[in-house]
Amino acid sequence: MKINFVSLFAVLFGLVLHVEAQEVKSEARKHANEFLNIGVGARAAAMGNAQTAVADDVTAGYWNPAGLAAPNASLYPELALQHAAYFANIANYNYAAFTLPVDSAGLRRFGISLIRLGIDDIPNTLQLVNPDGSIDVDKIQSFSASDFAAIFSYAWQPRSLKNFSLGANAKVIYRGAGRFANAWGFGIDVAARYHYKRLGLGLVIKDLTNTYTAWTFNTETFEDEFINAGQEIPANRVELTRPSARFGISYDLKIARRINLLAALDADMFFDGQRVSSIIKGGSFSLDPHMGLELSYTDNSNRKVAFLRGGVYNLQYLELDEDDTISEIFPTAGMGFVIKNFQIDYALSNIGDFSTNLHSHIVSVRIFIKN
Repeated sequence: MKINFVSLFAVLFGLVLHVEAQEVKSEARKHANEFLNIGVGARAAAMGNAQTAVADDVTAGYWNPAGLAAPNASLYPELALQHAAYFANIANYNYAAFTLPVDSAGLRRFGISLIRLGIDDIPNTLQLVNPDGSIDVDKIQSFSASDFAAIFSYAWQPRSLKNFSLGANAKVIYRGAGRFANAWGFGIDVAARYHYKRLGLGLVIKDLTNTYTAWTFNTETFEDEFINAGQEIPANRVELTRPSARFGISYDLKIARRINLLAALDADMFFDGQRVSSIIKGGSFSLDPHMGLELSYTDNSNRKVAFLRGGVYNLQYLELDEDDTISEIFPTAGMGFVIKNFQIDYALSNIGDFSTNLHSHIVSVRIFIKN
């Protein structure tokens, strides 16, 4: 039976609506595990994180696992590394990923991505004041609050679906706040990608079966201090991340003999209730668009070796007060170049208002492992 790409995308999108209709007894939170929505790779950051129909390298394990087996994907193993500092170097964001073909034809690929967002050396002052009211600075200890995820990806090209690739992710999540609390979670993503000549389409359904993150609070480490301060003692709970979808479209236009222009548009769709800042929303649905451009230079071997990029993301409404609402758009920019088996990318992105000077410098390295 022949299946076209519209039918397949419709079936995948229907899975989101089916899961959304199921009754869930756990505590659903709009921004649970939000660190998994920051993005990876300086190329993506420079293009406004519009990668669903674009990424076909090692970073596709995060953006769209089906891209790992796309027609233009590399036949060699790849390694990616990234470091970024957010909020005036308060938070460190690190990413590492590896992918390799499962067969010699490159029709099947496996990948693993590791992500950590952490704030380190946080002073613990719970024991600072002695029972007699004196202060003992020697009792100040430091701890880390960190979020960690391991994403295992698998992608393949079905022989019966021309120009298609499919993929899936299994995510293991660990979150911790020193000795005070920790959580474990597990989730599944499914994805599809369609490529025809210069046109690309991508669809990812994240947290397909809901992602449950179980929190355990070690109350013995802070109970007395909370009681003395009149604070409520938190109870163990399970946070639920509802399914969401991300759709992308891209087009690669040749504008000169060695110059190409890649345009990409993504739309993140959430079904966990209106997100107040979203540009498009209604009922329990919210949509966040973002877009990017990449100008590339091709060498004599028809390999893209130099890049200029730009994009926009975080299109949102901000309420200044009850009667004053403004819209904002955050631009991004960056560049990249290839030297032998290395690709180095840089991005200047902004996860806050420019007026607060929260610019983020992001550098990532991609390594092609050839014999």
